[in-house]
Amino acid sequence: MTKLREQTDAKIAAGRKANPEFMAGVDAIIAEAKAFNKGEKAIKVGEAAPGFDLPDPEGKSISLADLLAEGPVVVTFYRGSWCPYCNLQLRALQNRLSEIRELGASLVAISPEVPDGSMTKNEIQKMDFIVLSDQDAKVASDYGVAWKVPEFLIEHMEVGRNLDLKKINNGNGDIMPIPATFVLGSDGMVKWNYVDVDYRTRSEPDEIIEALKAIA
Repeated sequence: MTKLREQTDAKIAAGRKANPEFMAGVDAIIAEAKAFNKGEKAIKVGEAAPGFDLPDPEGKSISLADLLAEGPVVVTFYRGSWCPYCNLQLRALQNRLSEIRELGASLVAISPEVPDGSMTKNEIQKMDFIVLSDQDAKVASDYGVAWKVPEFLIEHMEVGRNLDLKKINNGNGDIMPIPATFVLGSDGMVKWNYVDVDYRTRSEPDEIIEALKAIA
């Protein structure tokens, strides 16, 4: 099976070939963000994970407390169903979901995207894990992974990709989560995390599964 990193690297390479000027701009933004340690406020291993109650695509409220009562929880933040890197990551996690569940854990994916039952379900909503909507990015902020997206990227998404972010995120057009994943023990403590301001890179499912094995 192809590793997620190999898939995202191939996606980046294709992007550099198709639109080198844009990707060079992204490189510059990411380098600047890393220089200022974006994501340094993310909750750390050994800290308690903030609780949340968020709606799923049908509007049902899902609480972290209820999930933790059943076992460990993997919480992953993603930008939205429109993000190709997010789709690669979540498909990779879907492919390993049975292993995650065998270790007694549940998987929760959180984005600012508005849940709307009137819309055709996107690919992510059809997956077998829990998908939740954090429209104002408050939970992302609580976890220290909310990021005000630079205008360069906003312009690309709105003009280059014709995305109406304010509509997609119910008014929130520029605050998105840094792609991040947290493995929480049933005690609600962070046992492992992955945080990177470069939205083109993601944690490997293997790493998540190993973290779950360590606390099983």
